[in-house]
Amino acid sequence: MGLVAAMLVGALSLTACGDDSPSGGGGGGSGSGSGPSSDLKVGLAYDIGGRGDKSFNDSAAAGLDKAKTDLGIKQDNVRELSARANETDADRAQRLELLAKGGFNPIIAVGFAYAKALGQVAPKYPDVKFGIVDATTFDVKGANVTNLVFAEEQGSYLVGAAAALKTKSGTVGFVGGCSVPLIAKFEAGYKAGVEKAKPGTKVVSKYLSTPQQGCTGFNDPAAGSESAKGMYDGGADVVYQAAGGSGTGVFQAAKAAGKQAIGVDSDQYQSAAPDVRDVIITSMLKRVDVAVLAFLKDAQQGGLKAGEERFDLKVEGVGYSTSGNKIDDIKSQLEDLKKQIIDGTIKVPTAVS
Repeated sequence: MGLVAAMLVGALSLTACGDDSPSGGGGGGSGSGSGPSSDLKVGLAYDIGGRGDKSFNDSAAAGLDKAKTDLGIKQDNVRELSARANETDADRAQRLELLAKGGFNPIIAVGFAYAKALGQVAPKYPDVKFGIVDATTFDVKGANVTNLVFAEEQGSYLVGAAAALKTKSGTVGFVGGCSVPLIAKFEAGYKAGVEKAKPGTKVVSKYLSTPQQGCTGFNDPAAGSESAKGMYDGGADVVYQAAGGSGTGVFQAAKAAGKQAIGVDSDQYQSAAPDVRDVIITSMLKRVDVAVLAFLKDAQQGGLKAGEERFDLKVEGVGYSTSGNKIDDIKSQLEDLKKQIIDGTIKVPTAVS
């Protein structure tokens, strides 16, 4: 799928736009007229925040919307359901079963939180193809399960380098939505990039929640704001957030402090509220849209494979944004680091040492 992903990146542009109901929003074609037409019935189960979170879920939605246009998937053949706060695995399994029983095939689960539920549901529906974003084969695997995973540490390395090259105080921050191995990859790459670009720069980290708390830190802007404020008050002048909907709070804290922030998943300079846009110097792009579109294109062509499909810098599955022209002066340095990661000169860690 890597080649497919590489070919799709150029054609995709992120669009920002959740409850347990069919989605009526999100652009895309209807599959009618003289354009392409598809008989696929696509089910999409979002993580907390759903379509409209201006981050992770919206990136998945953008891939679906692009598939509607490019593949001719009819809106009537699409159903989008969203998670709620404090859900159980049983709730997530019920959502996946609802889609499977409704005749949707393929079905995409957006987020590692669906791993256990998918492990229970997929064997019951062997003829249904499932894709899951951010869950490795260690988390869940099956003959009808494709694991859509990313090299988040690589993109985070590049924005870490940007933070180090932009800091004036010598201290930068990291806010993670939940203390899980996946988000630790963001932190590990970020710290490595900071140290590479400007050795000795201090990195302050804070996680907003734990799995035992239901990973509520992905949808808690107040907690994001409070954590970032503490970092800014403590001397940090750039904070990178990998916290989903809580990132809004980080941007608000940066604005109030007159400091800077780094977005995640999509180009948040483009999607953030106008009053905080100017604090975002770059975003770590995690192209969930590319993965979703590639998965649906393979489903259309009958080419889906079980196991992990990895989206990294080489296929532009991750990267960094340049909107706002705030890192134009350091772009050449970031591009040099990017090339070194792609050619293997730089090995980016996936865990915090």
